[in-house]
Order: sequence, then structure tokens, then C-alpha cells
Amino acid sequence: MLWQALNAARDLGRVQDIAAVLIRYGFGDVVQRIGMSNALEKAGKVLHWRKAEELARLKPPERLRRVMEELGPTFVKLGQVLATRVDLFGPEWLEEFSRLQDHAGSVDWDKIEAQLREDLGQPPMEVFDWIDTEPLAAASLGQVHRARLPDGQEVVLKVRRPGIRPVVEADLRLLNRLAEIVEAEAPDLKDYKPRALVKQFGQSLRRELDFAAECRNAERIAGDLEPDSGIVVPGIHWEWTGERLNVQDYIDGIPGRRYEAVVEAGLDRHLIAQRGTRAILKMILEHGFFHADPHPGNIKYLPDNRIALLDFGMVGRLSTDRRHEVAELLHGLVSRDSDGVSRILLGWSTDSRAENDDLEQDVADFIDAYHGVPLDQLDMSAMIGDITGVLRRHHLVLPPDLVLMFKAFVTLEGMGRSLDPDFDMASEAAPVVEGVLKHHYSPGNMARRVQKNLVETLKILGNLPDDLSRLLRAARRGRIEVHVDVNSLKDVTARLDKAVSRLTLGIVTAALIIGSAIAMNVDPSDTGVPILGLLGFVGAALGGIWLLFSIWRSGRGD
Repeated sequence: MLWQALNAARDLGRVQDIAAVLIRYGFGDVVQRIGMSNALEKAGKVLHWRKAEELARLKPPERLRRVMEELGPTFVKLGQVLATRVDLFGPEWLEEFSRLQDHAGSVDWDKIEAQLREDLGQPPMEVFDWIDTEPLAAASLGQVHRARLPDGQEVVLKVRRPGIRPVVEADLRLLNRLAEIVEAEAPDLKDYKPRALVKQFGQSLRRELDFAAECRNAERIAGDLEPDSGIVVPGIHWEWTGERLNVQDYIDGIPGRRYEAVVEAGLDRHLIAQRGTRAILKMILEHGFFHADPHPGNIKYLPDNRIALLDFGMVGRLSTDRRHEVAELLHGLVSRDSDGVSRILLGWSTDSRAENDDLEQDVADFIDAYHGVPLDQLDMSAMIGDITGVLRRHHLVLPPDLVLMFKAFVTLEGMGRSLDPDFDMASEAAPVVEGVLKHHYSPGNMARRVQKNLVETLKILGNLPDDLSRLLRAARRGRIEVHVDVNSLKDVTARLDKAVSRLTLGIVTAALIIGSAIAMNVDPSDTGVPILGLLGFVGAALGGIWLLFSIWRSGRGD
């Protein structure tokens, strides 16, 4: 049960808060199903039902989004991660998750200044000529202040919120426990992989807490960009940058969502969309290290049709083999290679329960919809939506690196069409995809792969006699073990163990009753045994009450 799992008293208050919010938004059945009965009762006593009629009209995706907003920054961040899981959630859910905004109240300057003094080793005003004490922006993990260096350089200070790490760790601990309970108590939710989602979320959030890692990401991406790409990345001032403080150049430009200001400034919206898309596509397919969240809030438009990329806390990584698989997938779609596309999708899945024949048929139907469409005329957003629908139907769960890539593709096309309604991302992707395939199948690369595979094969053959010898010695000594792990039997085993325990208690209780009845008939002047008989009856009564309560509680759980 929940209270056995949540044995840390510091978390119990938070559990009740979560239960109260879930109940208010109509998720009371979920609260009870995952074993939060006590939290349900306590929350019900203090629950204030606000706007009940309005909440009743909300659709489930919107209700869940509002729950996350009320539960605070950690859950808002979780919703943003869920917005990347195009392989698990339908469009209506992804749309609501994407509406979660990372805004929070600002921290008083006195607290920020005290932490800056610790990180800088001296008062902030001895390092900077001027600091704006009013934050430029405030989010759940940190807030940004403008400042000026002694040489006149304008910079921004991205400061981590004081005391935020313990809060994040407590919420992650609670989410891990809840994910375990959900998988155990709600089998129909297993397809959503709650533990895997929480693990991915925890890794992402801990990386975002390290502001120095964000700066390293920015410098790596800046180094991969071509000189004429038209993309600007803020410079980092490493002498003052650390885990809790990020000091970088201030870039003054048009915010990414102010499309009308782009026209007023005389900028070429089509060229800007083209430059941004090509840059991100080359990051993904050529370099394998990319900005994973290129939404308008992380972009500024600059003179000469340049683009400034900001906030490198979320980045994606793709291996060389993975980049080739992506290119092969796109090529297979337009060449109607359903077998090849199915093979790639199954290879990507971390937990496949799909039947090859069924999957191939769905892929063939999907490919027919795009038959005869050249690569430079594909509707990338619609295509990605269709292919993720196939993944969801067959319970194919993508690895995190591909999830970020798919999300980046969708975000890119949406931003490009907002800038230029006639923008076509597929036409921009076509030369990059063709370049990746040509590079992969170039004679030099083919020769290197053949050489590498040959060396690995020779190593395996060279070690084969030793491996066989060790295997035979282990077999002769009886050290070879075969482990069969059948998950479906775990629940049966637990139920059998509980039933045996009850049966044993019933037998002991019956024995106590019989023994006590015999003891009560013994002459009290000889041994004083009737006292023992009385104690036996009391023990039997307690055992019987516990047994009845256990059966009743089990019946309610079922």
C-alpha cells in the first residue's frame, strides 16, 4: 500500500496536497486505485470545491494540465517532458502539455545577492559595474538579471534559485515512489511507462540544475555552426560561471513570438525560417548534437536576418548509426520500402509487443498515403504525426534521443510556418538527408566500416577457443544457471503467499481455541492453567479479528 511505500514522514504532507488537487479536478478514482485511500480521506476533509461546474466540463487533457500547473514547478517541468513523448500521447494531450509555461514568482534580490556573493567570492558590485535588481525573467529553476561588466559589455546573470535542489530531489523521490505504485496498481497505465518517464525526467531536470553544463552545450553547438549560418550563440564568461551561476553575453533582438515586429524591421521572414531550419537539421543529422527545444521563446531575431539561439539546457544527442537510421527511414518512406521502415521502427522500440506482419501492414498503408510524393514535398509535421500514431497503436516506445528529435522536428516546422505560411520544412530537409546517405555510403566510409567489422570478427574468432573452454569448464562444475523471469507470475505468487499466511493463521487460531478449551478444564489448584487458557482465547480472538480484517481489506482492494 501507499503508506508502506511512503515511509518518510517528510513526504506525507506533499502526498495529501497532490491527492487534494487530483480530487478537485475529478481524478478521485485514480487516487483510490493507486492506493492513496488515507490521503483521499484526509484531503476530503479540507477540500474546497471551487468552480465545480466549470471543472466538470473540462476534457481530461486540460484537467491534467491544470493539475500540473497547481502542483508547482517540478510538475510543470514534468509536463514539458511529457510534451516531447509523441510516441506515447495523442495530439490532444501533447497540445495541452505544450501549453505548460515555465513561469514562477521572482526571488527577492537580497537572497539572490547572498548566493552571488558565495559564488563570486566577493560582493557582486565589485565584479559588475551595474546589476538590474529587477529580474529580466523568472522561471522555476532560476531567474535572469541584466548586468554590465567594467569594460561596458552587457551580460545576463542566470542565477539558480536558492535552495531549489533539495526541493527538486524531494519531488523526484516522491514521483519515483508514485510511479512504482501506478505500475503495480494500475496495469492499464503500464503502456505509458511511468517509471521510465520519471527516470528520463529526473535525468533531464538534474542536468538543467547545472548551469555550467548549459554553457558547455552552447559552446559545443557554436563550434559546430558554419561561419555563414546566420546563427548567433551568446558568448560565455567562464571566469564567473559555475553550477549555480551562468554569465553570458546579453543579446538584444526581436523576441521569437513577435512576428509582426519582424516585418516592421524589414527582415526576410522566409530567409530567417530557412536559416533556422537548416541549422537545426544539420545539428541533428550531421553533427548529432542539437538544441532540443527550439521554440520561439528561445529565439531572437537580429539585423541582417540572423537568429540568436538561447537556453541550451535541453539538448539531444544522436549517434552516427542513429543519424543514418533516421535518413534511411525518410528514404524508405518515399521509396515505399515497408519492410525496411518496419525493421527500423522495431529496432528503435525498447519494449516491442508488436507483431511484424501487423506492423508491416500498418506501415504499408501509411506509405501508400505518401506514394509518389517527392522528399522535398512531404508534409513533415503530418508525416511525423502519422508515424507516431503507428508507434502508439503497436506500443512501440522510442528511446529518449529519438523522442527529442521528433519533438524538435515538429517544433521547427511550426515555427517555420508561423514565420512564413508557405514554408516547407521537407524541402529544406531533403538535401541534408541526401547528404547524410551519400556520406554514409561513400567508398571511404564503406571501407572503414568493413575494416572495423572485419577486425571485430577476427577478435571474436580469436577469443572463441578460450570462451568455449570456459563455458565447458563451467558446465562440468555445474555453474551454468538459467534464469526465467515471468513477470505475470509475480502477482500470482504474492496472492498465494498471502493466502498461505491466512491459512496458517487460521490453523493457529483454531489450535489456540481447542488448546485453551482443554486448559480451562484443568483444576486451577494444581497448576493455575486456566489463566493460560484465558490468554489463549484472547490470542485466538485477536487472530480471528486480524484474519477477518485482512479478508475484508483484500475484498475492497479487488
